[in-house]
Amino acid sequence: YIQRNESRCILLSATPYNKSYLDLSNQLRLFIAEEADLGIRPERALRELGQVEFSRLAQAPERSLKAFEISQYADDWRELMRLFMVRRTRSFIRDNYATLDPQNQRKYLLFADGTRAYFPTRIPRTVRFALNENDGQDQYARLYAEDVVDTINALNLPRYGLGNYQQRNPKPAPTVQEAQILEDLSKGGKRLMGFSRTNLFKRLESSGYVFTLSVERHILRNYIFTYALDHNLPLPIGTQGAEMLDTRYEDSDADALNYTTLDLFDDDSAADEEDDPVGMPTRPRTAEEFKQQAAALYEQYRTKYARRFKWIRANLFQKRLRTDLVNDAENLLLVLQVCGEWRADQDMKLAALTQFLTQTHSREKVLIFSQFADTVVYLEKELQRRGVRRVAGVTGQASDPTATAWRFSPVSN
Repeated sequence: YIQRNESRCILLSATPYNKSYLDLSNQLRLFIAEEADLGIRPERALRELGQVEFSRLAQAPERSLKAFEISQYADDWRELMRLFMVRRTRSFIRDNYATLDPQNQRKYLLFADGTRAYFPTRIPRTVRFALNENDGQDQYARLYAEDVVDTINALNLPRYGLGNYQQRNPKPAPTVQEAQILEDLSKGGKRLMGFSRTNLFKRLESSGYVFTLSVERHILRNYIFTYALDHNLPLPIGTQGAEMLDTRYEDSDADALNYTTLDLFDDDSAADEEDDPVGMPTRPRTAEEFKQQAAALYEQYRTKYARRFKWIRANLFQKRLRTDLVNDAENLLLVLQVCGEWRADQDMKLAALTQFLTQTHSREKVLIFSQFADTVVYLEKELQRRGVRRVAGVTGQASDPTATAWRFSPVSN
């Protein structure tokens, strides 16, 4: 339609891409022929692959969109998108399109009907909460302790670096399908491991509750893998793309069992919902409890939900994979023991937020942003328990976030 009618086309997006550079090329293909001369080449790919190999892979003119599609280098795609992408941030619009009101020194946009839309003035303020390193009962002091930080920094994170554990000459040799999975696993390596480690720290910063929840999930996932290795069963490979670990685009926990299985599992199903509606166990689980749950979940993976995963033989990997999985799990179990059970009634950060909402801004509507969906769920339920009734949580999994936005701000949304 766009090509036949010579339509002018603007595609609006909050983020330039989600999963891969092909998402960009698919959008560009709406109005650019795949072999049209773009005037530029994917120089980095040409340099890395060499002229002969590049031509063999591209099978297209060097300055075409089809040629760019074989490049995995951000430098090439940045150069290409400079030709087509227009980026306008709030500050750019304010600095270049807005008018200054001399009376109040605020900038505004003038609409066609004569009304003025003023830019809000952002004034950051820190809401502090108590933290006592000398108090053994202080939950956040225990979480921020040096030994906890050192443990996270020392993790091997083998599930996100499986490519580092491949057998050199496995017998029998990998099938075509297994070879493709192995190739995919070896691509992300250090980057995925870095994302995973950083996310644990980010979740600690977000909330003590979501940090301990993520640690439990990580331990359980590790024991699912060790169960498969111990019984010479194929490993279940979930999504390994960096986008699922990049919190700019994803608010779910990559280690949540229900993340890669589309809400099929609740890894905190053993929790007493009446005692803790957000699903934390009443005490830290033991290694044996994790192993039992891991064995039961693996059997469900292999039978009822087998198509949710890619599967690969356990004997394609070195024995040190199991060693590193167990070491990480045991070290994280020690973290849980140090932290103890998470007590929402002793969450000083949550208490500070509650006071902020019920006293400091009791007569105003408040919009709270969080990096993680788990924090949103935790805050929604815990604030309701503290008497904040008119509250709603919206995450990336929300079915109709627009409806909630209308309820929050029916006039100016």
